[in-house]
Amino acid sequence: MSNDPALDALLGAKTIAVVGLDTRTFRPAYEVAAYLQSQGYRIIPVPVQQPADEVLGEQAYASLRDIPEHVDLVDVFVRPDHTGPFVDDAIAIGAGAVWLQLGIRNEAAIERALGAGLVATQDRCTKVEHQRAQAPGLH
Repeated sequence: MSNDPALDALLGAKTIAVVGLDTRTFRPAYEVAAYLQSQGYRIIPVPVQQPADEVLGEQAYASLRDIPEHVDLVDVFVRPDHTGPFVDDAIAIGAGAVWLQLGIRNEAAIERALGAGLVATQDRCTKVEHQRAQAPGLH
């Protein structure tokens, strides 16, 4: 355990819903999700701009509320002004954490998540943070 609840939530997660993940391989969401999957996480795609039935070999869902299993962490790759409803859905489905990716900030949504008991962070990359945590000497 670290002194960083968001990092602890990431390292302890098994299932990560990736909001904004679709089949466009050049997008940051795809790169990050593929990395997390390679590290043993179960990825659940939630495409936003481009519908998809499957991404990275996993069934995609139209919304977080459609996912039929528990989600440990919701990793959000949408514009800041679009993050609020996804954070509200993360709260509604009982996710353990919500993570707004690098460059994405929404103070009001983060406050709602924290108020609902979720671990929440913003403007950080799950891939970068995971790689840092795995580096020698950082444990």
